[in-house]
Order: sequence, then structure tokens, then C-alpha cells
Amino acid sequence: MNQRSALVVTLALGIFTTPLAAEAQPAGKVYRVALIFTASPVSEMAGPDPSHPLARAFLHALRALGYVEGQNLIVERRSAEGKLERFPDIVAELVRLKADVIVTSGDEITQRAREVTTTVPIVMWGGRNAVELGLVQSLARPGGNVTGLTVTPGPEIEAKRLQLLKEAVPKISRVAFLGTKREWESPTRESVQAAARTLGMTLRLAEHTPDGYAHAFAMISRERVDALFVAHNPANFGYRHAILDFAAKSRLPVTYPWRELVEAGGLMSYGDSATDRARHAAIYVDKILKGAKPADLPVEQPTKFELVVNLKTAKALGLTIPQSVLLRADEVIQ
Repeated sequence: MNQRSALVVTLALGIFTTPLAAEAQPAGKVYRVALIFTASPVSEMAGPDPSHPLARAFLHALRALGYVEGQNLIVERRSAEGKLERFPDIVAELVRLKADVIVTSGDEITQRAREVTTTVPIVMWGGRNAVELGLVQSLARPGGNVTGLTVTPGPEIEAKRLQLLKEAVPKISRVAFLGTKREWESPTRESVQAAARTLGMTLRLAEHTPDGYAHAFAMISRERVDALFVAHNPANFGYRHAILDFAAKSRLPVTYPWRELVEAGGLMSYGDSATDRARHAAIYVDKILKGAKPADLPVEQPTKFELVVNLKTAKALGLTIPQSVLLRADEVIQ
């Protein structure tokens, strides 16, 4: 059973083997859950069926577990919209509102949230360096008010993603790394850089800020790179439409860490499912609302990584993806 199937089964079993949240808790109890994004606009988070795929998956999973907005649930939607300096004020406001759980989308926002509160439970659904940053004591026993899910067990996954890009488009030699300076100086970059040398490629940083991509896009165009490697960070997901549009106009083959962007027209991806992580975050929230302590809920790492290839995009780029890559793909979008 793959990770996605297991998650669906988990949600289904949760519905049939436990009482609905409204029944399991004191009558009339209304829970306040805060959802904070790093870059995506709040407008994409609005309503019971948000346009943002991760917000939609999270809210639908909560609904499946018995939480209904306007009845037993209030969802506080917030986003820094790329302005990282806003994080402390956002979290402080949510603490004043007596949020029962705060859900965060990456290391930086989780770190800022924990600086504001060490008592309100925090569920991260995209952590990368939780132990190194001191957010948890260990993945098995977090020990504080933070728990949730990580995005990768190690930087070697990103190196594998670059290798798959080279196999799919053998002619590439100059690749732009679309990420932050912080990522460029991290073990992830070191792993990807080592893979690039082994594959006979050069890797150049196309640095973006959490709310600015003009400089990065200009650098990519100026350097005339052969391909683009999109780093795994919340801002890149938040600005996914701009990245997809730029890649299409520039006719660049791009590898993403999220299958959701390949479904939206990107060339290829290798990684876990961000949508599944969002759904699974709802299970953590449910457990905490029913009395579990974050300190006792192990942080989960992804175990299933999918290779997804969009042949329609490959055709538009004039590329022929080798059969050896297609045979290894978990999904090929025609």
C-alpha cells in the first residue's frame, strides 16, 4: 500500500472507529485552529473549498474527521505573504485569540511561532531541520509543543531529483538553483552540488527572496541556463503560478519537489505528496484536540517518493523523455 492509499485508509478508519469530534468532546465545544502560510495569499485560503490545494486538502480532511466550520470549528487563516517579519505578530495575535492548535508550513515560520509560544500546540506539515533548529528534542519524542511532518529524510533526496532531471534531459549542462541564500548554504545544496559535479553539470544560484522573484528570473534569463531546479521551500510553492509561467515562456525544463506543480503543467517532479502531508496534518490536529500532547506525538518522515512526468509539457518543450525514465515514473501525465 502506498503512502497516499494508507492516508485515505487512515482517514476512513478514523471516521468509523472513533466518534465524531463534536461527539467525542464536551457538547457545544468549538475549536479554534490557525493555519499560517508563508507566501500564498490569504485569498487562496478562503472558504470551505479553497483554491490553494494544500489548504483545501487540510480543510477537507478535518471535515472528514468531523470538524465543520461554523459548528464546532473556527479556522483562523493567516499568511505572511512573503513578509517574514510579520510572523511574530501573526502568531502573537493567534495566541491572544486562544487558538487551540497552530498549523505551520515550514521551518522558518515554525521557528518564529515557537519563539512566541511554547505552550500552544504547533503542527508543522513541512519541517526540514526540526531537530537541528531545536524545535523538537528528537523525531521520536518531540518533547515540547511542536510536532508534525517533515518533507524529506535527508538532502540525498534532492540530489536524486537532479539526477532524474539529467536522465530525462541528457543534453543539459547548466542548471539554475531557484532558492534562497539560506538553502544555498545548507546541506541540501551541498548534496545537489556534489551530484551536479558527478553528472558533469554546473549549478548556479538564482536567489529569490520570500516575496521577490524578479531578480532570480532575470539572472536565469541572463545566464542562459539549460534547466531549472526548484528548491523545496514554502515560497516557491506559494509563487508556483509565477514559476510555472516563467518556465513555460522561457521554454526551460524544470524539476519540482511537488507533484502538484507537474499536474499544473510543470515538466517533472520527485518527492512526497504535499497534498497528502496537508491531509495528514489534520490527523495530528484531531489527536491534539482530543487530548494528545505534541510532546508525545512522533514527527513523521515521508517514506514514499514519487516520480511524476508530464508528457504534454515535454512535447511543448520539444523534448523526448527516455523510455527508461517513463518506465520508472509513478505517474505519467499525457
